[in-house]
Amino acid sequence: MKRKNHIQLAFLMLLIVSLSSCAPNDYTNEEYGFLSGIWHGICFPFAIIGKIFGAKIGIYAENNSGFFYWIGFLIGLGGLGGGGASSRRY
Repeated sequence: MKRKNHIQLAFLMLLIVSLSSCAPNDYTNEEYGFLSGIWHGICFPFAIIGKIFGAKIGIYAENNSGFFYWIGFLIGLGGLGGGGASSRRY
């Protein structure tokens, strides 16, 4: 039982560290593309919570590739809610 608690704690710490570093920053010259858009869409709820509490983080990448970044961003946002799988079936 004690080993299970240690594994859960380690997983929780890994999750917190990985999600706290996912908000886009605008300090690089890198142009963000489709896969970065998906990642930023998945991390959007955490970025918006940080923005509400006054953190100086971006909600999306300013230096993006345009259309494909936004398509990836929308796919990332849709993946959070389950996409079409979360719709109600009659």
